[in-house]
Amino acid sequence: MNDHKKIDLYDLRSSLTEEECLVQDSVARFVDQDILPIIGEHFAAHTIPADLAPKMGKLGLLGANLEGYGCAGLSQTAYGLICQELERGDSTLRSLLSVQSSLVMWCIHQFGSEAHKERWLPAMVTGESLGCFGLTEPQGGSDPANMKTNAKRDGDNWILNGSKMWITNGTLAEVAVVWARTVDGIRGFLVETDRPGFEARSIKNKFSLRASDTAELFFSDISVPDENRLPGAEGLKSPLACLEQARYGVAWGAIGAAQACLEEALDYTATRTLFKRPLSKNQLIQTRLADAARRITNAQVLALQMARLKEDNRLSTVQISLAKWNNVRMALDIARDCRDMLGGAGISVEHVAIRHMLNLESVITYEGTESIHQLVVGRELTGESAF
Repeated sequence: MNDHKKIDLYDLRSSLTEEECLVQDSVARFVDQDILPIIGEHFAAHTIPADLAPKMGKLGLLGANLEGYGCAGLSQTAYGLICQELERGDSTLRSLLSVQSSLVMWCIHQFGSEAHKERWLPAMVTGESLGCFGLTEPQGGSDPANMKTNAKRDGDNWILNGSKMWITNGTLAEVAVVWARTVDGIRGFLVETDRPGFEARSIKNKFSLRASDTAELFFSDISVPDENRLPGAEGLKSPLACLEQARYGVAWGAIGAAQACLEEALDYTATRTLFKRPLSKNQLIQTRLADAARRITNAQVLALQMARLKEDNRLSTVQISLAKWNNVRMALDIARDCRDMLGGAGISVEHVAIRHMLNLESVITYEGTESIHQLVVGRELTGESAF
């Protein structure tokens, strides 16, 4: 199992509760035993280890920071540590967790009816039933207000038409949270994926998140009863609130990817001999390793404070944006540098750095691009919107 002390230079582990330490350790064991032995092969083959979702459910990881309906009700810090350890294995597992827990389950928990919660949350917490979140559209990207998918009232039903793009879990999901434009503004609907007119097409030939299910969704005159509409969801602020929940986990997860790359670089440079001495004895290598540890430590401190603010219900949009921007940029830069320190070996899937580097190219784009988060922080500082 990964050695927390090895790169925890500020002993941040000591600030965790006993329960949080136990959660982190159990997820770390799961990653070491069930994910790391197989994930490289899945990445290389562009295949999905779908059987890991029920295993995550059995460990109580799905919807872990939600209350009731079979959810574990863990602290926000514990949930962050779950994301961190899963992404130490691979970004695709943390992505699956984020979509299931923060985008779908949290959305139903926050905006759904009691019938919605009783129908979906107990099934989703086990991982036997997966959900997906349909917001991004081909022409929309960073501008979700430019939504073309629409829902028109037809008696007691709604007729949905449109499409969504880059949807994680899209071909595996039993239900999709679909955001659509109506005469009353943007509304959310729970759309069972076996309804006539629903189609999910897997996106192939990705060079990033290759072990993740990514899909296009198409809606052709899908008839959905009004009871499937999320009663608490009104306007664009509702899906954006879901995204904030997911970004919280993304900021934590990126730390795990960076830790995996640094740990590999430490091991490699200690055993790789060039010019009659280990690479780790070179000043240039030690400087790069030290800089990676410094940046990871900064990200850990930021994530822990973010968790405390969230637990006190004081976490703001700008704080989440700053953490997502800082931590994912940190992880991507470290993955690239660690890949370089491995030399030619670094381009092989036998090593983790290239896989994390390619995955993080997606992570820095989804849940708000780096530029969008910079503008969120800029708006907070200046009081002027530059969107």
